[in-house]
Amino acid sequence: MNNNKFQGKYRIDSIRLNDFDYSKNGAYFVTICTRNNEYIWGNVNDQLMNMTRQGEIVKECWLALPLHYCNCTLDEFIVMPNHVHGVVIINNDIIETSFKQDNIVAETGLKPDTVVVETGLKPVSTVGRVAKPYSLSEIIRGFKTFSARKVNEYQNTRGKPFWQERFYDRIVRNEDELNRIRRYIVENPLKWELEKNNPENICIETGLKPVSTIRLQKQGNFDE
Repeated sequence: MNNNKFQGKYRIDSIRLNDFDYSKNGAYFVTICTRNNEYIWGNVNDQLMNMTRQGEIVKECWLALPLHYCNCTLDEFIVMPNHVHGVVIINNDIIETSFKQDNIVAETGLKPDTVVVETGLKPVSTVGRVAKPYSLSEIIRGFKTFSARKVNEYQNTRGKPFWQERFYDRIVRNEDELNRIRRYIVENPLKWELEKNNPENICIETGLKPVSTIRLQKQGNFDE
């Protein structure tokens, strides 16, 4: 059996480094697909993405990630009917700054500027604990867990899974590659008719590698 084939058809030359620390500083191009490639988050009409309320919830949860993972910032992203593309930037240099800021708040009662998002999520405080660098897999697992929970709440369903167990990632090597990825994300609705039935093809063509988050321990960054 050829272990380099995806679903028995496509050869994948792995670019995910076994000894690479995915909690270190870097930019990562991520794709997350819905289970069974189901169209949940909206539809594309006239090359424009129109989100359902479920898709808007997914967008809100994605934008809230930096509030819960202090070493995470976001670049270009898009929600498509059956997948999400985004660039996640891990910057551990901001952890120390965040830790110092929280201590100032605790000692003086002064409040930093607060970003308000529609999810009502609260930033995670580092007061009284040492901030840790979260890995890419931990961040994406948190996003999938919390977005599924919020969508289930909206739909009045319980425990329904929406995401595939795996996601796909690529280490962004340089500024030129980052700009190409940004353009690819922005233009994704234009290519929908060609790629809508198999978003995994996008991952294969761009060199993305599937990553499983199923065995990661649950993190406490999102409120239950």
